[in-house]
Amino acid sequence: MVAGGKTILIVEDDRDLRRLYRTALLASGFEVKEAGDGLSALRAIDSNPPDVVVLDLALPMLNGHVVREQIQSHATTRHIPIVIVTGSDHALNNLPVASVLKKPVSAERLVWTVRNCLRDVEAGS
Repeated sequence: MVAGGKTILIVEDDRDLRRLYRTALLASGFEVKEAGDGLSALRAIDSNPPDVVVLDLALPMLNGHVVREQIQSHATTRHIPIVIVTGSDHALNNLPVASVLKKPVSAERLVWTVRNCLRDVEAGS
């Protein structure tokens, strides 16, 4: 079970969903940081890069697509797996991210996906 010492950044503007995700990830042994908008997310990543980003696409300030692009193009940032969690019906299968989950997402499914992303990173090291 991959969890100990791993930090997950939840980027979601819906407080109730952030709380649900935070509770599930904390219960699974992860350290959790939160951002309610895209600009706060980028600041959090710059100050202390997480091990995984759980990212909504419909965000205030900067949308999730811009945040994803910034994370992936930032030259000094190590590779950070991104899990998109969205209610969007747009074609998302070709996004260069670790995983795409369609809302509503159960807490169990989110935790399972985050763990798999971390396993993939560890296997690739």
